[in-house]
Amino acid sequence: MSTTTTARSRAVPPLLLGLVVLACWEAACRSGLVDPFFLPAPSAVAVRFVEDLGAGLVGYTVPTLVEAVLGCLAGAAVALPLGYLIVRSPRSAAAVEPYLAASQSVPAVAVAPLLMLWLGYGLAPIVVLCALLVFFPIVLTTVLGLRSLDQDVRDAARLDGAGAWQLLRHVEAPLALPAILTGVRNGFTLSVTGAVVGEFVMGGRGLGVLVASRADAADTPGLFVALAVLAGLAMSVYGLLGALEQRLRP
Repeated sequence: MSTTTTARSRAVPPLLLGLVVLACWEAACRSGLVDPFFLPAPSAVAVRFVEDLGAGLVGYTVPTLVEAVLGCLAGAAVALPLGYLIVRSPRSAAAVEPYLAASQSVPAVAVAPLLMLWLGYGLAPIVVLCALLVFFPIVLTTVLGLRSLDQDVRDAARLDGAGAWQLLRHVEAPLALPAILTGVRNGFTLSVTGAVVGEFVMGGRGLGVLVASRADAADTPGLFVALAVLAGLAMSVYGLLGALEQRLRP
């Protein structure tokens, strides 16, 4: 089965499920079972989405996307070397892993005010917050990907004269890449969350600010539009990275 056929077969079930949910949602709203103030119909949300596109919705989407991408890249830049170090050095693993586990007990909402005090307002603290959220899943998948490699493959490469750098470049990194990409795409969804939380606390010009302002104004259709764009943003990048993972899978 080709990669294109596999991608299409994987896309059909979630698409069908989404259509069924939207149809039931629309029917419930039109029948009067649901108050449109609390849950507007999908058709009303779609109309508002078109209106918002003409009113500058893209201008809110781009800053959030930039924050999420930069945060994901920054988190990966630290997580990948650390994951490799954990695999290569048992002492480093014993020293670092308890702190990695402890870092996950601190919620992002609690960290955001500290970053604002340390780094001020603007892009930098939001990117750091995104990086903190992305960091842990990428470390885990990097460690898992490297530890699951066949030891016989490593030994064969060493017998051929491969040093540590050559082993990493030509054997370990290519074989562990699908697992690493899994961590990156899961981390990106968290990075979008970090961008929104950062904008809630530290301000900005992205979708998080739009969500907050529409929630304060009790603008339910507009709020659903902003949430739908956030979900679509995360799903789009998740799908792209998933397709890349399938293409690079050895």
